[in-house]
Amino acid sequence: MNKTVGEAEETAKALREQLQALSDVEVAVCPPATALDAVGKALKGSEIALGAQDLFWEEKGAYTGLISPLMLKDVGCKYVIIGHSERRGRFGKPDPSLTPELKTVFGDNDSTVNRKAEAALAHGLRPIICVGETLQEWEEKKTDTVVSGQLKKAIAGLEIETGEELVIAYEPVWAINTGKICDPPEANRITGMMRQVLQDCLGEEAAGKIRILYGGSVDPQNAEKIMRQSEIDGVLVGGASLQAEKFSVIVSAAKTQKGEWEQ
Repeated sequence: MNKTVGEAEETAKALREQLQALSDVEVAVCPPATALDAVGKALKGSEIALGAQDLFWEEKGAYTGLISPLMLKDVGCKYVIIGHSERRGRFGKPDPSLTPELKTVFGDNDSTVNRKAEAALAHGLRPIICVGETLQEWEEKKTDTVVSGQLKKAIAGLEIETGEELVIAYEPVWAINTGKICDPPEANRITGMMRQVLQDCLGEEAAGKIRILYGGSVDPQNAEKIMRQSEIDGVLVGGASLQAEKFSVIVSAAKTQKGEWEQ
């Protein structure tokens, strides 16, 4: 929840300018819903794709305050984030003022994530499905159980054609907006485990084409080390994406790593 329409448009234009020579790296930006139209227009004709931060699974109806897949397609979205930990009410920095009753406003769960992903795919949007464990779950060594469980429920019954239409993001909740980061080799192990889950559920061919991202306090200093890991295909950037210069450095790191892999 950052940036007014004008601020988002200005950032998008700066990002477009700094990445005008972009090639071989896919980039998407996901501004708040109020800025989707303006940012989409600012990026039109560039190689930077537009994405949304959430959607509802119905096309239209008496669902005040929600946004449908048709609306996202109408403003030019290609991607949509689904099941981000904050939408599930799971925060890296817990807000003590959020009582259990207040937390219900963040209502996503495994079932809604699955329903939203299904709707996104049905309307030609690429879902970026987020999964991840809390600090308590990590300390109790429940990471693999929690992450694999969320992932299986999120993709259950989805009609996947090639795998290229689906993106998964591993975002340890305890690393989001905290400055902490999962040790890259450990993040690589977890994403490798996730790839095996995808293979078991969707088959080896499709699983091999699904991109798995890492998200959680990614910045220009650690991005290259993260993307050097063999099982990690990219990053889901939070606070560092609010400044075009910082985000461009991260994109450059992705391009560097891609070149090294190809060699």
